[in-house]
Amino acid sequence: MKNSKLYSVLTLSVFLVIVSCGNSEQNQPAAEAPPSPFPVSQLQTKTVTGYTDYPATIEGRVNSDVRAKTAGYIEKVYVDEGQKVKKGQVLFKLETQSLSQDAGAAKAQVNVAQVEVDKLIPLVEKNIISPVQLETAKANLAQAQANYSSVSANIGYATIKSPIDGYVGSINFREGALISPSDTTPLTTVSEIDEVYAFFSFNEAQYIDHLQRSEGKTKAERIKNSPDLSLILANGKEYSEKGRIQTSTGQINQNTGTIQIRAAFKNPKEILTNGNSGKIRFPIEYKDAIVVPQSATFEQQGNIMIFKLGADNKVETSILKIEGAVDNLYVVESGLEVNDKIIVSGVGKLRNGMAISPQETSFEDAIAPVATLFRN
Repeated sequence: MKNSKLYSVLTLSVFLVIVSCGNSEQNQPAAEAPPSPFPVSQLQTKTVTGYTDYPATIEGRVNSDVRAKTAGYIEKVYVDEGQKVKKGQVLFKLETQSLSQDAGAAKAQVNVAQVEVDKLIPLVEKNIISPVQLETAKANLAQAQANYSSVSANIGYATIKSPIDGYVGSINFREGALISPSDTTPLTTVSEIDEVYAFFSFNEAQYIDHLQRSEGKTKAERIKNSPDLSLILANGKEYSEKGRIQTSTGQINQNTGTIQIRAAFKNPKEILTNGNSGKIRFPIEYKDAIVVPQSATFEQQGNIMIFKLGADNKVETSILKIEGAVDNLYVVESGLEVNDKIIVSGVGKLRNGMAISPQETSFEDAIAPVATLFRN
């Protein structure tokens, strides 16, 4: 009986000791986890160049429509499409049989009128007839000569020549076709392509930005100081020659909200021709700009945000206003100062006011593009 009581006392004592130890452990405060490490970098200004592409159409420096000056049937086509021709070279010949008959009749009328004048001159000199009759005969002669000249000119117009040096485009009428000066479609178009024009458009904001970026007091000076342009061909390759802006239409199209720009490109190898398409690659230089890697930013409610390092190594968010994008970088217009430090990666794990353990990273490493890995 005594042993039983002793055993109960010992059991109770052990239980109380265990409970006491447990309570003392619970009363001890838990150790706080150290701040997580995140790479940070000191901002620097850089001069970077971005590019914007604009669809463009190519035309020869001179495109001259070839049209008939008289009606008639095409008797002969002397050239083929794409052929290089010289100014004055014969392109088409119209049938002239009916015109020749008209010319013969007109010439006969001239001869008859001339005979009448020659007959009346001595009669007027002898006062046999009135001078009025002679003047009437002279007027008839002048009218006959004018008719003959008109028919002769039409015969000359039947031989249609190239107005310029260049290349023949599509031939829209062939032998046997009846043509006239009132035709809306030209016989062909001859294009001079030693230099070509590329036409592209800015919207209103882009046009104003361009004028404000270019140096000069007048529009002509700003166009002269515009940067060199690249032309991306339809096959995706860059054209070997650089181009320059020459002029603009000067007015915003009210229907499209755009203004047309004309750039000129030399074409020594005759790679470009009338009707080509491509893209104008327009450079935009941002001088001494604050740039950040796009990977260091995130979007929130339509805003582009970034975390920068604040006091006591706590991060704080900042809304960025972006001026442009260059490769993997954003060009920052506002929202950061050059003396700020930014968190360059891992932003998805951060929250505003969170303390971190900053790991210094060079700015060049921070903005270096990340290589893309491809797997087969």
